[in-house]
Amino acid sequence: MRLIPLRLWLLTVLSAILQTLPFPLAGPVPLWRTAFCWVALAPLLLALTGKNSSGEPLTLRQTAILGYLCGILWYLGNCYWIYQTMYLYGGLAKPIAVAILILFSMYLGLYHALFGLILGALRRSRLSVQGALLLSPFAWVAVELARARITGFPWDLLGNTQVDNSLLTRLAPITGVYGLSFVIAAVNALWLIRIRVRERRHTRQLLTLAGVVIVILYLVLLRHIHTPNQVATNNTATLVQENLGVGTESHGNYETSSQLVDSFSKLSVYPSADRCLGIPEAPSTRCIHFLDDRPQGTRPIVATGLIVWPESPAGFRTDDPAFADRLSNLARATSAPLIIGSLGVVPDPDPASARGVRVYDSAALVHADGTSAGRYDKIHLVPWGEYIPFKDFFFFAKKLTAGVGDMDRGTDRTVFRTAGHAYGVFICYESIFGDEVRQFVKNGAEVLINISDDGWYGDTSAAWEHLNMVRMRAIENHRWILRSTNTGVTAAIDPYGHVTDSAPRHIRTALHTGFNFEHDVTFYTIHGDLFAYTCALITVLGLAYSFTRASREK
Repeated sequence: MRLIPLRLWLLTVLSAILQTLPFPLAGPVPLWRTAFCWVALAPLLLALTGKNSSGEPLTLRQTAILGYLCGILWYLGNCYWIYQTMYLYGGLAKPIAVAILILFSMYLGLYHALFGLILGALRRSRLSVQGALLLSPFAWVAVELARARITGFPWDLLGNTQVDNSLLTRLAPITGVYGLSFVIAAVNALWLIRIRVRERRHTRQLLTLAGVVIVILYLVLLRHIHTPNQVATNNTATLVQENLGVGTESHGNYETSSQLVDSFSKLSVYPSADRCLGIPEAPSTRCIHFLDDRPQGTRPIVATGLIVWPESPAGFRTDDPAFADRLSNLARATSAPLIIGSLGVVPDPDPASARGVRVYDSAALVHADGTSAGRYDKIHLVPWGEYIPFKDFFFFAKKLTAGVGDMDRGTDRTVFRTAGHAYGVFICYESIFGDEVRQFVKNGAEVLINISDDGWYGDTSAAWEHLNMVRMRAIENHRWILRSTNTGVTAAIDPYGHVTDSAPRHIRTALHTGFNFEHDVTFYTIHGDLFAYTCALITVLGLAYSFTRASREK
């Protein structure tokens, strides 16, 4: 490590900081800060392709160490909210919460170390610096794919920073978010690639003219491809935001289950007219407040085509007859189907089970005529939130799941069909997995429903990061997403990723909003992460070529 020059250490730290800036830090990320992604990787690439104190290319160990440092710092900055989740909402002591955040960053930082190792191997091969830089976008996407497939935590992939770039997001329905990551990584690499052009007459003038033409074409395409901010809608939905405390804050939830059902039912029938015309708390978003002094009983029932209640700590159980009756009455009173976040509790077929039942994080469907029509049980559970990996080893973290218990995993990506339409429901953490969400659309979903309890995040960056990843799912599949959350952000998202309507955060309310059913199917919906796997294959072939040439030379 002493052979690594200080300059390379500083470049690595700089890259980690720059990689953090394009993502939300507390509230919605300003558009100007998303521009940092176009230079964020360049210092890291410069460090990994640099030389040690002896003037030799860095060893594989050295490039892995630099990548690892960058990864640890990036996760500390991007996922700092884990500390608050563990301490404030999970009830763990502060030192343990800090230790978990550090261990988490050290664990997932290994992916940046893997990227450093790959770049180091390419750099030391016959491909040299130029070849390593040319292959670096493929390697970056391959490592992002590994994050999704191996450890199952593809949080804030680099392409998510450009969810508001209407030109670049045209790639998402084909490549998924990985295509955007590839373009960003490629631009970062191009800053460092030395293009050797034979000097001839008018060479400089032609290159300058080519650059001007490219900029003009980009601006023309951006103007003509720009999607409208307002999309006409033909259907309506009511999205309830329950605003219940979670974790240690749930001790302030003094309402009984019956009182909660009554409160949420009234919101479903008489939703607030207040709304934000875009992402709440963003400087450019206009929020509208309507004054209405009439008691709820004297207001007309607001007609709606769908009512959604979020995932929350309310503790509603599908095996509770009283709860089922109240939902049936609500559906008949509004003549609308319901999708309700609840605990799916069923008898355990295993006679040796200690609990005797299986408990799922579920979304229950009730038809407009009041009949129950089944559940979707969450398949991708949250480690440390809904189950504890390696329980015997991490015995000290059991307090974290005390509020929800150990959940069982669902097995089927159920598509709800009611009133002639098909709905795909994904729950909270599942929204970060593009390849999983697309399967609902592939199975026929005309609109996507996201129910989530983002109360665990508090006022950190996580709620906004989560929103942007949900928006990317809308773009990838060209589907409206109706998002009902416990504390916010509750919103309607159009197929281009725009938030058309949203509810203010941290209040109990219901958002009555418009949406459409879509029927087209994107390339990404059909084929999934094909582009990312292609990048992984090219990376493997590049490594194989470099090692083959190296062995021949020896």
